[in-house]
Amino acid sequence: MRIAVAGLGFMGMVHLKAIRNLTHHTLTAVVSDDISKLEGDLTGIAGNLGGPGEKMDFSGIGRYQDVADCLKDPNVDAVDLCLPTDLHEEMAIAALRAGKHVLVEKPMALDGAACDRMIAEAKTQGRTLMVAQVLRFFPAYVGLREALPKLGAVRSALFRRRCAGPAWAKWIADKSKSGGGVFDLVIHDADQCVQLFGLPEYVSATGYEDLARGVDVMESQLYYGGGFTATITGGWHHPKSYPFSMEYTVVCDGGTVDYSSLGREASLFRADGESELLQVSSVDGYQAEIEYFLECAEDGVRPEMCKPEDSAASVRLSRLLEESRAKNGEKVKCQF
Repeated sequence: MRIAVAGLGFMGMVHLKAIRNLTHHTLTAVVSDDISKLEGDLTGIAGNLGGPGEKMDFSGIGRYQDVADCLKDPNVDAVDLCLPTDLHEEMAIAALRAGKHVLVEKPMALDGAACDRMIAEAKTQGRTLMVAQVLRFFPAYVGLREALPKLGAVRSALFRRRCAGPAWAKWIADKSKSGGGVFDLVIHDADQCVQLFGLPEYVSATGYEDLARGVDVMESQLYYGGGFTATITGGWHHPKSYPFSMEYTVVCDGGTVDYSSLGREASLFRADGESELLQVSSVDGYQAEIEYFLECAEDGVRPEMCKPEDSAASVRLSRLLEESRAKNGEKVKCQF
């Protein structure tokens, strides 16, 4: 498959680094309104993971300042949209109508209705649509997903994700364009809960939002049947200096699965007192994600490991959490 990357900011650079490690798929175009980036100078890009910016060789591939021009390129089979969130719906639908398969960065869109329109267009055009919910492909989280069916009933789950307020792109601090810290960070773990446990019956959330100061924090509870509650906590903790981290602890009848990016490898602590490291892949999650999308597109099959309907549910769930936070933790029924 021949893929174009639209948007050469932080996430676009992360995706480009992953694509160059693919052996059966080819980068054939890039899109940016920044001429220096189209010439391969990504040295000024920074983010909270993926390493520093660097120079890349874009000679011999299509280079476009406008997505519409890229969509006319016959050498592009699929488009990887790494653009501001408020552009996702418009650009994804345009790409689908141009006959391209679409991978769109998370969050899928800013509201559920926009997600539904994207899904409907993909079905109409007969093209593959997938949202880059990369946590579904991160080795430590794949290990959790594979371990849970062997451990019996889940009794408690905690997911935590924190970083500094992003300072590498002005649009991210504009909630109308990005959705803020909830849609930047919390939605990752909301999607994990959708994947692992389904939709909860109720949600509640508390926290604080001051995007002008780079703060958007939340502690939320997802209430499932039988008394099981999943906790999602984290967000933006002031700009620049606060380190990125992600972690989980899931307690089951058969043991506890635990992981932290700050030095605790994904491990299973069994109910019988024994412990072991989870067997996890060494393949980078971004590489695995993009390769899986391209294979689905090439084979003409639905991305069952990362269905767009799940991504739409995660958007709706994140909106419900914001609604509860605005009501000082009032329980909100999860009914879509």
